[in-house]
Amino acid sequence: MRAQINEIIGGLQHFHGSEMLYQIPLMGTRYTEGIKYLANAAECYWLITDASIMAKSLVTISRFITVDFKRLSQEKQDHSGYEAEIIYSDGNDNILESVSYTHLTLPTKRIV
Repeated sequence: MRAQINEIIGGLQHFHGSEMLYQIPLMGTRYTEGIKYLANAAECYWLITDASIMAKSLVTISRFITVDFKRLSQEKQDHSGYEAEIIYSDGNDNILESVSYTHLTLPTKRIV
C-alpha cells in the first residue's frame, strides 16, 4: 500500500493549474485534472462528492476552503477507532469541519 501511496503522490506532482475542468452535473461542482487523477488512482470518486457537499455547506463561513487528508497515528487509531480524518479549513489553519473515517486509502495531502 505504501508503494501505491508514493505512486499517487508522485503522479500528483505533475499537476499545476489545469487546462480542463470536469463537472458533477447534478451539483455543478467543477474539479481539476489533478483531482480526477487522485479519484482514479485512489479509487475515491466518493471524495469529490463528499468534499463538494461539505464545501457548499461551509461556503457561508469561508469562500476559500482547503481539504486535508490526515492519517492518524497508531496510538490515536487505537484510542478513537478511526484510521484517518478529512479536515476542512479556511487555508489559515482555522478548522471549519472534521470528518473521521475508519478506512482511507489516500495519501496525506492538501487539496485547495
